[in-house]
Amino acid sequence: MAALRHPVSRIVLLTLVSALAAAAQDDDKPFDCHITLGNINYDLTSLAGEHTVSRELQLPPSTIEDKVTFNLCEDLTHKSEVPDDDQCPSGTRACLIRTSRKGDKDSQVISVIPLANSSASAVTYKHVVSPKGVQLTYAGASYPSSIGAEPTPQHFNLELLCDTETSAVEFRSYDGKDLWLAWKAPAGCELGVPPDEDTKNPDEGGGDGSGGDKEERVGSGIGYFFLLFFLAFAAYFALGAYYNYSTYGATGADLIPHRDFWREVPYMLRDLFSHICSAVRPRQSASRGGYIAV
Repeated sequence: MAALRHPVSRIVLLTLVSALAAAAQDDDKPFDCHITLGNINYDLTSLAGEHTVSRELQLPPSTIEDKVTFNLCEDLTHKSEVPDDDQCPSGTRACLIRTSRKGDKDSQVISVIPLANSSASAVTYKHVVSPKGVQLTYAGASYPSSIGAEPTPQHFNLELLCDTETSAVEFRSYDGKDLWLAWKAPAGCELGVPPDEDTKNPDEGGGDGSGGDKEERVGSGIGYFFLLFFLAFAAYFALGAYYNYSTYGATGADLIPHRDFWREVPYMLRDLFSHICSAVRPRQSASRGGYIAV
């Protein structure tokens, strides 16, 4: 038996190693802008390409500019005319470049922060309820948030909201570790659902979405009622049988709580239906046409 177990163990071990290797390869795949959340799909390929958004901070006598360049679906291109120190490394999806400017002098680069990498395993997403959309979070490399501080993992967060038209990207905030952008576009809508229907107010009548929600709530309420009724019924028999066993030492059919009552239930139902039928028959016979024999 020991000789037979070794080959099986080796096969199991090889299968596990192969599965882990396949999972690792899947994690190394780049994010392709296709998202599945439950049974809802999103296609972000229409937003592919490099986009830039910036903000300015007034810190007299200097003006600090934070400029974010990102590409949701592909890595940022490496520019040969820009020094390597002034741009993020290859494999970056979002790059924050902070520059400082005094008066009319040229800007100087003071920080180059890779906010997001291209691995699919580094991207997480979740639904945005109101207004509808999807939130994406790309993980990036670690970078010091201030001089002398320990490197902090960076995150590129994009709140992609469902809309009929594509708007300009909004720079919301950056706190040294989390950068937040907001963007309205049709790509933020569920795949196959027109933006005008997806963004419709659920309180307004006439839409299929509101009617479906009401039907779902009603159906769920009835289901919960019957589930609770079934659980209560099962608990009644279980506790009653335990009581009869522990108190009277009952076995078999004697374990059924209120056994005499349940024996009478079929006869009670028969009498009930007989009473209903007898109450209905005279009305039916009275409504028939005819004559009375003399």
